[in-house]
Amino acid sequence: MNSVNNDRIEGQKTAAYEVVEVLGDAPDFHILPVGNAGNYTAYFRGYSEELARGATTKLPRMFGFQASGSAPIVLGHVVKNPETLASAIRIGNPASWQFAIEAREVTNGYFGSITDEGILAAQRILSAEVGIFVEPASAISVAGLLERADAGEIPKGATVVLTVTGHGLKDPQWALKRPDGSEVSPTSVPVNVESIAEVLNLVKGA
Repeated sequence: MNSVNNDRIEGQKTAAYEVVEVLGDAPDFHILPVGNAGNYTAYFRGYSEELARGATTKLPRMFGFQASGSAPIVLGHVVKNPETLASAIRIGNPASWQFAIEAREVTNGYFGSITDEGILAAQRILSAEVGIFVEPASAISVAGLLERADAGEIPKGATVVLTVTGHGLKDPQWALKRPDGSEVSPTSVPVNVESIAEVLNLVKGA
């Protein structure tokens, strides 16, 4: 069920309610992957409803990111043969395109694109630094945050929410590649706790 079905959007929008409940207000920025643009549309709808009922003082600036080889909203035209390793956002004609454009305009938002190399680099950063293993399509949110921060778009101290939508086991093959596309060889260890702990640097003096 993709975002052609409005019931999905209505369900997804409640995630914005949860963000507001946890933070006590809308964030300053919300960064999301964009394929069909359903999540982008849904969060905007949810934040708008929270603002209308007085639960928030503002709408977040909503930043959405597409893969460079599959970026119809960024390019402004349908991509007939989208190409990206981020399979969940490999969409050349988003179902919620117009809704997303409206959301961007209202929130002073932004749509950008990230290369596959940038996506894989962000996937590894999230895994190594935070311990969260996501699929490439989800890692684009992290890549987008880094890109916008480097551009000076996100001020120090801003509250930023990232949506990461899918587990890394959806596309596990990409976890075995470096950002430049070269293969990473898995490390083989004997089947015992001590050997595994040593490889993970959990043994003092190892």
